[in-house]
Amino acid sequence: MTPFVIGLALLAAGYALGRFRPYARLADWANWQVRFHLGRWSSRPRQAVLFTLLLISDPTHTVDAWRHRRDPRPSRSPAVQFDPDWAAKRRTAAGTEEA
Repeated sequence: MTPFVIGLALLAAGYALGRFRPYARLADWANWQVRFHLGRWSSRPRQAVLFTLLLISDPTHTVDAWRHRRDPRPSRSPAVQFDPDWAAKRRTAAGTEEA
């Protein structure tokens, strides 16, 4: 009976951790700290600790962001140009040309 209870408790704990997602919350918090709170309290050791937390809690996104941090920005699409005669062309296409 005891192994059954222990197994059930482990399953419940695993389910609770999966629903709570502590590592995702820790990664979000550390990312927020690094991006938006680098004021007077910031220092190299603090940044190193936060980066280590990010690396431990979300290694895939952290390594990907680190690899692509110096990529050039994507080129912008050309600006939209409007046709000044669109109303006249619309009337002609609809066959309601007013003379």
